[in-house]
Amino acid sequence: MLVLLPPSEGKANGGEGAPLELRSLSLPGLTAAREAVLGELVELCAGDEEKAREVLGLSEGLRGEVAKNAGLRTAGARPAGEIYTGVLYDALGLATLDAAAQRRAADSLLVFSGLWGAVRVTDRIPSYRCSMGVKLPGLGALAAHWRAPMAEALPEAAGEGLVLDLRSAAYAAAWKPKGEVAGRTATVRVLHAPTRKVVSHFNKATKGRIVRSLLSAGAAPANPAELVEALRALGYAVEAEPPARAGKAWSLDVLVDEVR
Repeated sequence: MLVLLPPSEGKANGGEGAPLELRSLSLPGLTAAREAVLGELVELCAGDEEKAREVLGLSEGLRGEVAKNAGLRTAGARPAGEIYTGVLYDALGLATLDAAAQRRAADSLLVFSGLWGAVRVTDRIPSYRCSMGVKLPGLGALAAHWRAPMAEALPEAAGEGLVLDLRSAAYAAAWKPKGEVAGRTATVRVLHAPTRKVVSHFNKATKGRIVRSLLSAGAAPANPAELVEALRALGYAVEAEPPARAGKAWSLDVLVDEVR
């Protein structure tokens, strides 16, 4: 099983650890594309601060993120699972999983990123600020920049098993499973059952809980149909919509009564 996650806007500090080693990151086929984004981002943020803030869409209160980006090559790095914070990652609680579940997380979780493309939770990265919606002056829109290298690297990472896609739309734009891979991909919406509406905060928290539940239980669904059964066995109310034709992803709705 491969689980595709969005990153978080907020991130923990990288600390005093050793700096980034770009070639040590997972998915080495993305190295050249990562270097291109990293080089331009560092150069942008080391120059005109106001221009960098405008390009990155940062408010006055986030001005310090520009200086953080300028120092990415020498900043301390930590496992990505410790860098990403926020609602989904708080609910997932990687640090509190037992050892077996943490090993499963290392093997199955892939976090998408405007800067790195995608990383494993064990990959060591510095804290940064660069969303997938950014358009860098030289490279242009990051989602478009990542499509070709992702198309090469991600099918191999997906292997032959289930792909559970929990990304937001901005990050899904960087890679869309196609053909046979799409047929074993499941996307998930979390709906407030009484109103049938998506609630953003609730959506993220529930997705984090879903991943935690699967990892803790050692569930290994091989395809979307088995995922539906696994989630129902774990106590989730799931409605599934198989694709109308081959080569399309499954759509799953997880229904929850309380918004919290």
